[in-house]
Formats: sequence, C-alpha cells, structure tokens
Amino acid sequence: MTNSVSTTKQEMFYIPIFLESLRIDSILNFDLYLNVSKNLILYRSADLPFTEETRQKLLENKIDRLYITSESKRNYQIYIEKNLSKILLDKDIKEEKKAGILYETSTSLVREILDDPSLGENVQRSKELVVNTVEYILKGREAFLNLLKITSVDYYTYTHSVNVCTFVIALAQQLGFNDEQFLHELGVGALLHDVGKSKISERILNKRTALNPTEFEIMKKHPQWGVEILSESNEIEKSSYYAVLQHHERGDGSGYPHGITLDEMHIYGKLVAIADVFDAMTTSRAYQGAMDTFPALKIMLSQPGLFDEKLLSAFIELMGPKGLVKEK
Repeated sequence: MTNSVSTTKQEMFYIPIFLESLRIDSILNFDLYLNVSKNLILYRSADLPFTEETRQKLLENKIDRLYITSESKRNYQIYIEKNLSKILLDKDIKEEKKAGILYETSTSLVREILDDPSLGENVQRSKELVVNTVEYILKGREAFLNLLKITSVDYYTYTHSVNVCTFVIALAQQLGFNDEQFLHELGVGALLHDVGKSKISERILNKRTALNPTEFEIMKKHPQWGVEILSESNEIEKSSYYAVLQHHERGDGSGYPHGITLDEMHIYGKLVAIADVFDAMTTSRAYQGAMDTFPALKIMLSQPGLFDEKLLSAFIELMGPKGLVKEK
C-alpha cells in the first residue's frame, strides 16, 4: 500500500468520516484511507463500488471511521447529501450516528454557503438538506435529543445556523405545525438566517471585545444583506426571507434592521428570533462564556415584550423533560 502519512499531520490533510455514511454498492468518487499504526494508508481508490463484503471486513476489524483527503471533502459532501435520506431511514444505523452525519453534513454545507452565498447551487442544496432535517426531527423527542447532544458549544456562524435550524423546526413541531411547506420554508430561512454576515469582515465577526458603535452599525446590516444575497440567487421561497430579515427584531420595537413590533413580525421571524437568541446565549464566544439552558431561558422570560409569549412558553416546554413527548 502507498500514500501513507503520519497522523500527526492528519488534521491538516485528512478528514474522518463515519463508515455508516457509505452506502452499499454505491460508486465513490473519493479515495478512502485507514489509520494503520498511526499512519493513514490508502485503502480503496475512487470510482470503485463500496460492497457489502468491504463493509463486513471493516466491521470485523472494528473499524467505524475512515478518512478522506481535504481535497475530496466537497465530493464527499455532495455524495452524503444525495444519500442522506437513505442514511436517515437505514434501520441498521444507530440513531446517534444518524444525528452525527446529519449535523456534520449541515455544518459543512453552511460553511460552503457562507464562502459563496451567491452560488444558486449551494442555496438549492440547502433546501434539500432542510427536507431531510425536518423529516428527522419529526421522528420525535429522541431524534431531537440526539441532535442536541452534538450541537456545538462554541459559537461559529455555520454551527450557530444549524443549531438555530434544529431548534426552530423542533419548536414548530412543539407548537403543532405539521404542514410540510410551512416547515420547509421556516427551516430554510432559519438555516440561512445569517448569510448576510458573509459581507462582514472577519475582524468584526471574530472581535474578542464588544463592538464599537461604528462596527455595530455595520453588523446591524446583515439581515438586510442576507435578503439581498438570497434575492439574487432567487432559489428559495420569498416567505423564507422573513426569518432572515426579522431574526433581530424585538416585540417592543428595539430590534433591527427596521425596529418593527411584534404585531408587525411574521411568524417565521418570531420563531427564529427566539432560537437565535437562545443559541447565542448558550454557546461560547471569545468574550462570553456559554450559559446553561435554564438560566438562559429565565433571562429570556424576564424580558416581557421582546418575544411572542406563546412561542416562548412553547420553547421552554420544548427544552424541558416533556418536550416533543406525544400524548398516548
């Protein structure tokens, strides 16, 4: 075997993937590597079918993680997206693994979108991903909790976007919204709600101290910029724009970019505003540690008028022990 590299350089050149993510008899367009004695060895070349015999040999050797090169990441990402619905329905894959594959796939796609938000293909892929996310979360509490276990506790725009999408779809389910069009439009808007930040410099986004007034004025433009970016691609329903435009609006008119009140906000904007604030409070940033769930909810509840009371109450129920528990 050839093409080995010490695992001390693994982070730079190789990416671990789940064995369960590879579908039987599908043709792979990326090479697979194994970790053998702390070296990554080429195991299977691209364009070869991944067979049941291959999978069984790996399982017999207790191998559940393989590796791909960083150059193959996009090919692997698109492969997973095309096969995601089959993966999530596969009874042989543990639910925890399904959640991990869904979360990794989602965060990788959002990173791509933020790198090139004007590419219509990327936005179209987000719609297909949301369909799978909705179907997975609609399975109920166990599926939602599996995703919660692996949500990132460190704040990055791409993980934050996926976290907000997860929370908001579950919240809609908690409230009894089961219409697929509603959930898909809401989910896409939630996943893409911060796409306007792609126009803001890394210096401002990653600043380790509070923003000065000039920087904050720039930051306040990202909801409107997000709508403009998505309008150019013209790939999503116009109603999804409400989640993008209104996620920083507040019920008392103190939000941005337009300072509208609760009565003027769309239901998508109201829902995403709650999920957005909660995730921001419960993830770590350079200048702020993560809060625990219930202290964060207590603060949100102590600010009457900022959020829709009915929706916030449902969110508190969702995060409690009986969230998404179906009555028998």
